[in-house]
Amino acid sequence: MADGGDGGALRYSVISGPTGRRQWPDEVKARIVAESFVPGVRVGEVARRNGVLPSQLTTWRRMAKDGHLALPWESFGLSGPDFVPLVVEEDAAPAEAPTVPSVAGSRMEMPIEVVVGAVVVRLPADVPVARLSALVRALAEASPR
Repeated sequence: MADGGDGGALRYSVISGPTGRRQWPDEVKARIVAESFVPGVRVGEVARRNGVLPSQLTTWRRMAKDGHLALPWESFGLSGPDFVPLVVEEDAAPAEAPTVPSVAGSRMEMPIEVVVGAVVVRLPADVPVARLSALVRALAEASPR
């Protein structure tokens, strides 16, 4: 207790528990953000359920939309990357290797090809991650499940 100057005592409170900035692992952020993107769910409800401020969740959602936070495959309605077996026929004639134009003496990388159903999108290899992420998200939302 301290003297308030007028003869009265001042009361001090001690706050216990974590203070300062809380660190969230990217996996946890991604799970919470993916949950907030479910149709019909309110951002504030998801934030409250997970002990996050709605403004923080909105920031994480923006990070995901800009390609700075990777979301789990399940949030796009996908089961994850699939691998296709390679079949080599022994009697097939060897195919010519594709030629890749060179720019200023260096090899350019092959273009990125995204296939969803009957839609095929080809992008240059140096496409920004944010643009590629937005494209994959848009195709996943547009494709029938």
